[in-house]
Amino acid sequence: MAQIDMLVGDIKKNCQTVIDIAIQARDEGAARVVVFPELTLMGYPAEGLLLKPELECAIELALEEILERVKGVYLVLGYPRHIDGALFNCAGVLFDGVLVAEYNKQKLSSCQGLDDACYFEAGREALVLDLDGIRVGLSIGDDIYHKETIALAKEAGAQVMFNLNASPFQIENINAKEAMLHKRAIELDLPILYVNYMGGQDEFVYGGGSLALTRKGVKAYQAPWYEAGLHYVDLICHQGSNQKAEEPYLVEPAISLVSPTLSVESHLYQTLLLGLTDYIKKNHFNGVVLVLREGLESLLALVIAVDILGAEKVHLIILSDSIKGQESLDKLLEFATSLGVNKHIVESKSILKAINNSLPFIATPEKQAQRNATLEARVRTLSLMTLAHDLTLLPLSSMHKSDFVVGFSCLYGDMSAGFSLLKDVYMSQVIVLCLYRNSLSPVIPVSAIHDGILKKDAFDLFGIGDLPGYTALDKILLLYWEQNMDLESIVELTRFERKTVAQVMRLVDSNEYKRRQAPLGVKVVETSFTQDRRYPISNAWYIEDDKIS
Repeated sequence: MAQIDMLVGDIKKNCQTVIDIAIQARDEGAARVVVFPELTLMGYPAEGLLLKPELECAIELALEEILERVKGVYLVLGYPRHIDGALFNCAGVLFDGVLVAEYNKQKLSSCQGLDDACYFEAGREALVLDLDGIRVGLSIGDDIYHKETIALAKEAGAQVMFNLNASPFQIENINAKEAMLHKRAIELDLPILYVNYMGGQDEFVYGGGSLALTRKGVKAYQAPWYEAGLHYVDLICHQGSNQKAEEPYLVEPAISLVSPTLSVESHLYQTLLLGLTDYIKKNHFNGVVLVLREGLESLLALVIAVDILGAEKVHLIILSDSIKGQESLDKLLEFATSLGVNKHIVESKSILKAINNSLPFIATPEKQAQRNATLEARVRTLSLMTLAHDLTLLPLSSMHKSDFVVGFSCLYGDMSAGFSLLKDVYMSQVIVLCLYRNSLSPVIPVSAIHDGILKKDAFDLFGIGDLPGYTALDKILLLYWEQNMDLESIVELTRFERKTVAQVMRLVDSNEYKRRQAPLGVKVVETSFTQDRRYPISNAWYIEDDKIS
């Protein structure tokens, strides 16, 4: 099983990677079959690149080169291919210079930001073929989750199912997909080899975790999570027959290494690490730069960056005169110094004064205070973007999902950056991640974690001051945003004031215009607001709260 990370669109390099891995598996591991993930040659998801007129020729040339250079081992390889004028998501079987057979994906992904149905035609037939004396059925991606699709392969004589997959991380489905594979193996009495993609691609993170299940759903092998590599599984033939007495022997994967189960916090932390790592690497940044502030999310983003790159490639901007109090500033400077990162101190008051003096607009005292607050946020972003440009760094935002969803953010201010690491992570999850990171080695001050639980001034400013803090706000957001519950149900479940819940819902509904302008970031839940849950910006929808007494 080749659990690998590919660069979307770099067909030449991906082709060479396939050749290198196939030869390594054949020569070092004595492999007879190498199974790659879904759409390996192109990378996944390729989105609009699939419409490029040069794609067809590039794929054909890559297949010809693999067929010419790799001999003596079967390759089961994913790629897009035009057949009779239509584009299919294919799994090809290559052996000794011959494209033996091709399978076309039947169940096209059309949710969670993966829009295969927009680009591919769906296949309609099963494919079962003999590989070294074993009858193998092929499937791609979501095919494996549909009983009728796998049943077709079973009826055609499959003794084992290979599934080429590219399944991104979703915190709700950490165990659900494995449970579905377990169920499918048992109900169809078929062992399954599931080979998953590994790596980060823009918002998506693929964690690997490729596995082999026996026909009884027992996990015979599981590859490590978040690590690329070749993983060897032996298929053992046993004498016997199936219930129809049609098979002279049964096929099972040999029981071998099963990687340790990870906690939810570990999965989430590793997903953020991998997502940011690959975004930096694949887009050729020299490092990252972020603004260090008092918020816990800022400290977590900094620690993750250091974990990935080391301190020498992490740059911090600190607006010293915008920090509330000398004690807070001293603590931030001490924290940054302890990590050994590059610090850049910016005095913002002179910049703010120059901007205000240069603008011909005269504001009322009340408006002037609001203007200064937004200008200060934009000075932070100006400093961030300027240093990022000068040193070819990725400008990183540390804003979390709770603030993004309800609009606790300044357009072209703190929400602006090149990448928003915690964009899909609620503040209550930020707290858990900080505790998890400290369990590995203490680094984030306990006092900062405690303060992260508390509400901030924006709660009062935006009319939800009755909530005690982010834990309470996140309960409402999870029910409304993730589970799409109505006002009455949320009030009943949370016991919060009706008017407060209604106001949170109104904040969510009215801030789509901000969310649309946010930078991309790692997607960790099914209903990400950039991919799966979008509202029209111009609309008259309104949460009624006229029953408030």
